[in-house]
Amino acid sequence: MRNLPLFLFFAFIIFISCNKNDSLKSPNFILILSDDQGWNGTSYEMISNQVYSKSDYYETPNIENLAKSGMVFSRAYSPGPTCSPTRYAIQFGQTPARLKHIRVSMNVDHIDHLGMISIPRALKEIDNRYVAGHFGKFGMYSEPKNFGYDFSDGMTGNIDGNIDGTIETKWLPQHHEDPKQIFGITNRSLSFMENQVKENNPFYLQVSHYAVHSDLVSRKEVFDKYKKKKRGVYHENPSIAAMTEDLDFSVGEILKKVKELGIEDNTYIIYMSDNGAVEQILGSKKTNKKNKGYNYPLRHGKGTLYEGGIRVPFIISGPNIKPGSSTSVSISGVDILPTIQDLASDKLNLNEKMDGGSFKKNLFNDVNSKIIRNNDFLVFHLPFRRGSFNPHSAIIENEFKLIKFTNSNKLLLFNLENDINEKNDLSEQFPEITKKLNILLEEYLKDVKAPKWKKGINWRPFKKTLKEFNSFY
Repeated sequence: MRNLPLFLFFAFIIFISCNKNDSLKSPNFILILSDDQGWNGTSYEMISNQVYSKSDYYETPNIENLAKSGMVFSRAYSPGPTCSPTRYAIQFGQTPARLKHIRVSMNVDHIDHLGMISIPRALKEIDNRYVAGHFGKFGMYSEPKNFGYDFSDGMTGNIDGNIDGTIETKWLPQHHEDPKQIFGITNRSLSFMENQVKENNPFYLQVSHYAVHSDLVSRKEVFDKYKKKKRGVYHENPSIAAMTEDLDFSVGEILKKVKELGIEDNTYIIYMSDNGAVEQILGSKKTNKKNKGYNYPLRHGKGTLYEGGIRVPFIISGPNIKPGSSTSVSISGVDILPTIQDLASDKLNLNEKMDGGSFKKNLFNDVNSKIIRNNDFLVFHLPFRRGSFNPHSAIIENEFKLIKFTNSNKLLLFNLENDINEKNDLSEQFPEITKKLNILLEEYLKDVKAPKWKKGINWRPFKKTLKEFNSFY
């Protein structure tokens, strides 16, 4: 009996040590990135009890399961309204304006791919055992290894994802046994996960799908299913519906493998889109006259800074995240890097060039926690004319959003809390708020020396450097 206290003491030390090791165990991260999928492009409501915040035609049971097991951010934004700027911003936690990469197919010689902190490099600084893999569409103009990835499909782009149609055929139904490489990407991702678990390595895995970007490629049998199904009011294209279901199947396979490998208690899974959906399929004939656009009730779509272009589905599931939870706090893809850092190390060090902040407190403490960033707002920047849209920038602070058209200095102010449609311009009703947000926007763009709109500049061709364009704030 005299040895019992000593025995208990050592047992307590062992218990504490085990718990300490468990708490320091580096978690795995899986980011599933869809392409051109609108905010309401899944069958799960982004806002609870708001039927317009989910698809009225597509079926995504696996994405539904992911959402039910974790947290949905109803006001999540892609850093840009097109793919490449968003993908860069996610990797580096910086806005396209700061990175000076504001459109697809522009020169990136000015970006320090090897020197800046990326998601893989941040994790490897925390624990050098981390292994990073990227499979699917890379959409950035430097090799994945230059971002810190150990395994990848290479410097892939749209052309690698069954995208070879002409303007006349890209919106017509096409069929393939592996549409958009969905299943190939998935299988390579599953093998990567298996290998890292076998080697006892923590990992970061990015599964970047080519779906649901045009061309419209799906499995024939799934297309036939939606061909027979009653069309929705806003979503009515069977090819996009079938491609969305094929994509959802991949999500299910990832979730199944996480469970099979026994890493559920140490793996965070994030799902988001790189930007909003196209507003309408070009040249398509509406089957329903009530159709107000694929992103309805959001205004406009891909390639614009209205909500339809940048508000995207965002779900995160993982250890200690309350199942079925949600928040309306605004976040952006630039917040992913600092949040991953925070989750992996319990530390957050926002250097002066970091635009993102951590939403860790929203996951575990208070869903309404204010996200601490270097700047208490989100900025979006499109300094060139795209289609019928003039160059414009936007800033979001709390419930207010300001859009500024650079060529005319026209200002629009919206309250996103009660005007998700962005129909009611409040700039004249609230001149002080309009003035304040305009000043914040201009000061930020000047601070980061963002590319500045100038007549005749569209930031292409690819060979022409930023210095040659020589137009900055």
